[in-house]
Amino acid sequence: MLGVWGETAWAAGRSDKAVGRAWKGWKKGHFQVHFIYTGVAESMFLIFPDGTTMLLDCGDHNAIGRGKLAVPVLPSPDRHAGEWIARYVLRVNPHGKEVDYMMLSHYHSDHAGFPGFNAGYAEHDGERICLSGFSHAAEFLTFRKAFDRAWPGFDDPIPVKDSNDSGCVGHMRAFYRYMQEHRGLQVEKFRVGETGQVAMRHDPSRYPSFSVFNLCGNGRIAAPDGHITDLYEDIVAGGATALNENGMSLGMVISYGPFRFFTAGDFSDRLTRKDGTAFQIEDELAKVCGPVNVAKVNHHGHYSMPADLVSALRPQVWVSCVWDQLHNVAPVMERLCDRTLYPGDRVVCPGIFPAERRQEDAGSSWLEDIQPPCLDGAHIVLDVERGGEAYSVSCLDARDESMTVRSVLHFDARA
Repeated sequence: MLGVWGETAWAAGRSDKAVGRAWKGWKKGHFQVHFIYTGVAESMFLIFPDGTTMLLDCGDHNAIGRGKLAVPVLPSPDRHAGEWIARYVLRVNPHGKEVDYMMLSHYHSDHAGFPGFNAGYAEHDGERICLSGFSHAAEFLTFRKAFDRAWPGFDDPIPVKDSNDSGCVGHMRAFYRYMQEHRGLQVEKFRVGETGQVAMRHDPSRYPSFSVFNLCGNGRIAAPDGHITDLYEDIVAGGATALNENGMSLGMVISYGPFRFFTAGDFSDRLTRKDGTAFQIEDELAKVCGPVNVAKVNHHGHYSMPADLVSALRPQVWVSCVWDQLHNVAPVMERLCDRTLYPGDRVVCPGIFPAERRQEDAGSSWLEDIQPPCLDGAHIVLDVERGGEAYSVSCLDARDESMTVRSVLHFDARA
């Protein structure tokens, strides 16, 4: 049973004039983030106010093979995620198949794809290309520049290996090489602490209040004053031969006027200090991240988002990318919705919160904060209006490609 605020908010969301119609599309001057649901992997498509575009993550892996832990693959398992994602991009991209940037948050197959789960192979320019994740999407889209955490030596902070996710690193290295040699892709290392590397390319002078701050990457976190903390420095100096790839995730804070958006891949790990005490690296993010309006949940809500980080970010809207029944676990949901960590109403928008989980967590008060149209699978669209003072969050039906709007909630970014 929803609380009073929940009932009022969802009633308003369902009564919005856009509900029941096809998604209206991008409008010049707006900043959008499309959280694309596939049930298999994580992927976001960003459109900056001047029309600059970025595909942030494009995974593919055998999530269906997890049996009872799998969630519905939508629109259907008849195509692989890379193709579904590309088809979505083609429906919303103001430049058709041309995409300015692609970015891989970290080297895991649910964010990149890998040879062990693919849609086959294609022959191009005398080379055989494995179609999985980004490489599959590139059959339909044209990427101009890539940002990568380990380019060009694949050795930061230590050599990047395939030990945790067999084949993903080699897959992306081969993809980058082919795209450079045959399709003109530029590849650039993501530089932690910079504002302006990930920049508008088409008409930046018209939107001076829009910026992208490179928050974290390769286990380093940047403070607003430019100071960078290297969380893994001692471990690397001690001769580490392997690191948790999640802790290497790239993260950004995107600002537009008063509006702020946080995303940091799967940034989660536990480390041990020199004195032997353990700590969660997300707590270090809490020390440099101020409040945001919308935040993507780290690591799909799988034992991530400690209390200090939730309290620091304190968004009006949480969005979680889901491909497993073990995502958005109860302890994480409790923290996201805990009014003692920060006051006020908030909305939680998972790509899906399946019936099995709803039954398992029945009676939990935090269920009241989940937007109902998300329960059975939805694309979540963040749409920030020109100047960043107002924004909306829409749920689009993911069961087909109609882009039908199921709910729209409106927010004041200055609140």
